Amino acid sequence: MSAFPQPFTGIAAPIMVDNVDTDTIIPSREMRSTGRDGLADGMFAPWRYSDVDARKPNPDFALNQPEFANATIIAGGTNFGCGSSREHAVWALAEYGIKAIIAESFAPIFQNNCVRNFLLPVALPRESVEACAGNAVTIDLAAQTVRCGDETYTFSIDPEAKQMLAEGLDAIDLTMTQGDAIAAWLAADKPARPWVYLEKPA
Repeated sequence: MSAFPQPFTGIAAPIMVDNVDTDTIIPSREMRSTGRDGLADGMFAPWRYSDVDARKPNPDFALNQPEFANATIIAGGTNFGCGSSREHAVWALAEYGIKAIIAESFAPIFQNNCVRNFLLPVALPRESVEACAGNAVTIDLAAQTVRCGDETYTFSIDPEAKQMLAEGLDAIDLTMTQGDAIAAWLAADKPARPWVYLEKPA
């Protein structure tokens, strides 16, 4: 798996809209397969294109503006990623090249999907997000800081999520880091509850 780059610097494209839902990030009509490839072109399709069928770019949308053409960070509003639980939304963002989203808050399922796909969700107060929007931002996952210009902001992250992102671990990998503790627990539990470990006759 690919760990989150540390530290990471990118341009934060301003999409300062509250309640951006997953159907806006990747509409169902753009989900032509169950796989995670081929979704980037449909990312934010209702906003990104003035004519979706013709793929005519909307010049007012941030990611279509020259200064944000290579943006790898999104600055968003509150409750980013709400709506359905479709993981395709995160897949589309990741395939496009987005490495992190800085927003006032995230929908919980979307936030978890980000971590599972090594896209860093950073929650900051709105004034801090607004200060980052449109600017170069450096994110240090190890230090849990976001630096923009002369300002440095601290963010919170669940320790397990931080480890998964920093080391490129999926949920199974994370469990296996506790292999010694699991083995010790089994060694103590088997004598105490031997019936649990009985095997059916062949």
